[in-house]
Amino acid sequence: MRKRIPIKKDGPKFFAKEKTDDGKGTRLNKFISNAGICARRKADDFIIAGKVTVDGKVVNEMGYRVKPNQEVKFEGKLVKSFNKKVYVLLNKPKNFITTTNDEKDRKTVMDLVKGASTERLYPVGRLDRGTTGLILLTNDGDLAQKLSHPSKEVSKLYMAKVDKPVTLAHLEQLASGVKLDDGLANADEVAYADDHDKSIIGIQIHSGRNRVVRRMFEALGYTVEKLDRVMYAGLTKKDLPRGKWKHLNDREIGMLMR
Repeated sequence: MRKRIPIKKDGPKFFAKEKTDDGKGTRLNKFISNAGICARRKADDFIIAGKVTVDGKVVNEMGYRVKPNQEVKFEGKLVKSFNKKVYVLLNKPKNFITTTNDEKDRKTVMDLVKGASTERLYPVGRLDRGTTGLILLTNDGDLAQKLSHPSKEVSKLYMAKVDKPVTLAHLEQLASGVKLDDGLANADEVAYADDHDKSIIGIQIHSGRNRVVRRMFEALGYTVEKLDRVMYAGLTKKDLPRGKWKHLNDREIGMLMR
């Protein structure tokens, strides 16, 4: 027996169009984001921390605008703004860290996409080391920030293999809400993925909380043995083997923008 909870249908959400440069220059955080250093919100933190200079002087002013002839440096290195945006979809294998670098010298997703672009890419969101599946990497700081913001409710579909059959009551509880230490969490849609094996569950969520799927099952007494993200913001793993990446086409980029 399958138990499905309908996905919320609030209609398509569109991001507001960015205003173009009004002749007063580009906001410093946007300039850094456009250069692929980080998302705009993180750029604000770097500015406050004094890691950004303009024409050799530290700038802590939020909202500071950079003129075309000014020299911007981040941690002493020249920042070059550009317009080319790169969007890469990776099917992450197990045991890779979702970060740009690791202090313990462990394998990261950046090792898998070295040949994807000459631009500096960074992952949007995270998949924990033991989770496989789709992750987006880009140098588009504005889009990365929007996709990561909870208000956008970006949908993600996972296939979970747990250590024992999931009861129908627990399947319903995953949909209605499971109490975690950081609040209630629920699936948008949940179902048995295999009619003959009730330990394999398809679960769709929009929450961006850390390890939320694993924690939801753990709260109900299950151990997740395998977790694979098979869909992210409408993008799927079709024709994308484990450990491989691809550049998104215009149609797929348009899906992300919506």
